[in-house]
Amino acid sequence: MTSKPRWFIKRVSKQSISLQHMKEDHTEHGEQSNEMVIRTDPGQSPIRIDKFLLDRLEKVSRNKIQNGIKEGAVTINGKAVKANYKVRPNEDIHLALPPSRGLGDRVIPEEMDLDIRYEDKDLMVIFKPPGLVVHPGIGNETGTLVNGLAHYFKNMDLPVKEGNELDRPGIVHRIDKNTSGLMLIAKTEFAMTELAKQFFDHSIDREYIALIWGAFDDDKGTIEGNIGRHPKERLQMTVFPDGDEGKHAVTHYEVLKDMYYVSLVKCKLETGRTHQIRVHMKYKGHPLFNDERYGGQFIKKGTVYAKYKQFVNNCFKLLPRQALHAKSIGFVHPSTKEYMHFTAELPSDFQEVVNKWHDYVSSKKAKM
Repeated sequence: MTSKPRWFIKRVSKQSISLQHMKEDHTEHGEQSNEMVIRTDPGQSPIRIDKFLLDRLEKVSRNKIQNGIKEGAVTINGKAVKANYKVRPNEDIHLALPPSRGLGDRVIPEEMDLDIRYEDKDLMVIFKPPGLVVHPGIGNETGTLVNGLAHYFKNMDLPVKEGNELDRPGIVHRIDKNTSGLMLIAKTEFAMTELAKQFFDHSIDREYIALIWGAFDDDKGTIEGNIGRHPKERLQMTVFPDGDEGKHAVTHYEVLKDMYYVSLVKCKLETGRTHQIRVHMKYKGHPLFNDERYGGQFIKKGTVYAKYKQFVNNCFKLLPRQALHAKSIGFVHPSTKEYMHFTAELPSDFQEVVNKWHDYVSSKKAKM
């Protein structure tokens, strides 16, 4: 039986730098690593070698340089050096930047209709439909966005974010399976590093639209509360209001439409914790409409009449998932330094349910 072709992933940078010597060395996996020699200037000041290389190698991250030094890939006179080694004038620095560990980790390419909203040599902005898992995991080896990216990019190397598993190439951030909306994909290691830093610094502008049960007292507000793993329900996150556990989390909200039984709200993330909006809304007593994990699949506000229950159940069928949509994302482009902003309207199932709630409430008011 012939197995499906698999896409090999590696964390390899491509340098564009004037070097005295460069050659290709084929590894046992058939991959290539660049060997190069960089000679320091006659008047070179004594600075750390990791800083020296960071200044000389275009679009190579500090982590990659420091990892290469740790692995003995940077030598002088045949001897490996440490990151704090001070370079000297007229010194030949030998580098052999190998493919990163885990080269054998693979993702099965699958043809998939990708809704690409923007693409250049550094990055891609993609619309993820509801129901699509972002990356492979237990029970989801295939059928994920990453499988689709593997087919789209063929044999192109995509970077892996520091700390991520190798089956998450290009993934800068993620959104839940049943959440729709915009995602950033990094195509180069430089783009990955720069975009990840913007996420870490909370400078990425992300706006979500959510349909929640009930209504807030104020049209605008901020929800603060550390978020961490629920001590009993391991598939859930929860708020630790005393701040003794979890990670700091801040969500700003604005009510767009108060429909009494439910509300359409805009949420802006200051931090990006797992299930942040879903958890914060539940914490405030307003779980997302039809959010099964956090109790939104039950009627939280409304009448006891059978017609109302039937109406809600019909809405659940139209929108069989949590009512959450990543509407917009704004960021500074890693290479051009231009601010970029993209938006995506509500998917049809979400919009249809919002329209039904609007019509239902309007008809109730007309009868009063």
